[in-house]
Amino acid sequence: MATLIIGIIVAGTLFLAARKIYRDNKNGKSSCGGKCSCCPNGCACYGEIKK
Repeated sequence: MATLIIGIIVAGTLFLAARKIYRDNKNGKSSCGGKCSCCPNGCACYGEIKK
């Protein structure tokens, strides 16, 4: 019974985390924390090509 309860808690937590990431991405928020100038993939942020 305890395994089932813990499994439900873990699954719920994963669902909420995935939903937050999805909503942030949909609203244009970055999950990386910014500083694109220091990022090796900075030119690919938001689908823009920066030179």
